[in-house]
Amino acid sequence: MEMSEMRRLGLAAIAGLLLLVLSACAGESAEPETPTTLPTLVTTSVAPAPPPAAESSRCARVEGSSCVFDYDNFDNPTVIDNPYLPMTPGTQLIYGGTTNEDNELLEHQVIITVTDLTKVIDGINTVVSWDLDFSDGELVEAELAFFAQDNDGNVWRMGEHPEEYEDGQLVEAPTWLAGINGAKAGISMLGNPEVGILSYSQGWAPDVDFIDRGQVQQVSQATCVEADCYQDVLVIAEFNVLEAGAFQLKYFAPGVGNVQVGWTGTDETQEELELVSVASLTFAEMADARESALALEEHAYEISDVYAATPAAVRR
Repeated sequence: MEMSEMRRLGLAAIAGLLLLVLSACAGESAEPETPTTLPTLVTTSVAPAPPPAAESSRCARVEGSSCVFDYDNFDNPTVIDNPYLPMTPGTQLIYGGTTNEDNELLEHQVIITVTDLTKVIDGINTVVSWDLDFSDGELVEAELAFFAQDNDGNVWRMGEHPEEYEDGQLVEAPTWLAGINGAKAGISMLGNPEVGILSYSQGWAPDVDFIDRGQVQQVSQATCVEADCYQDVLVIAEFNVLEAGAFQLKYFAPGVGNVQVGWTGTDETQEELELVSVASLTFAEMADARESALALEEHAYEISDVYAATPAAVRR
């Protein structure tokens, strides 16, 4: 058996164990409630172009355009304490819901683990997230994603390495990393999200069709999911300019992060997720997550020229 196959099997085995965690964490709770006010989407056309380098690094309001990456604005980038997207190493969030595939609703689970690894992307030290995505009980994607927070509290997505699987076999790995092949970092969470801010780039990598944008739709909302009920919820609409009319709605609770995912318009996946549990991993669980993330990184170096151009992730 070749090493790449062994690594994929190792990931699948770990994924199976995490599914057991998911089952164990699920319990009886109140039925989810919709937010008190549904978001009104701003659907004006947005040109699929990266922000001009001449703009300010601050996020403009309605009279200006979106944030611009400023290399001099990252004094402590791996401390991510934005209230709507905190990323403390050892945090694991488990989501459950459904997604539409070929007009069939399938069970969908997502497990996001903030590792204790950091990695330099485009000259900025980043926090490494290890994510697993299951459809109908089968691992369909494993991903490493990289985040950094600037001095204004904006959390930037610096890139990602997703591996997509079908029947246990790798079928695609559309890696993009800021600073390579023209890719640019994008905003995952604004430091001061307000209604009226123009849509902002969430990343710019046209080579892999990653040109997603986000826009604040509502603030001060309330919602209940399996994990808990939350107040002061922020609602963001995410969209790809190549998919006109399709919006994914994400709900963020202070001190937790993303607690719910919905959709509107012509989104074919019709993904719906809610937070099932959020936990802090034990020392042993963190070590296992770290090793799994490093195994995925090792495989990324083997299959991706983009990833091969970056230094290795290191433990904090």
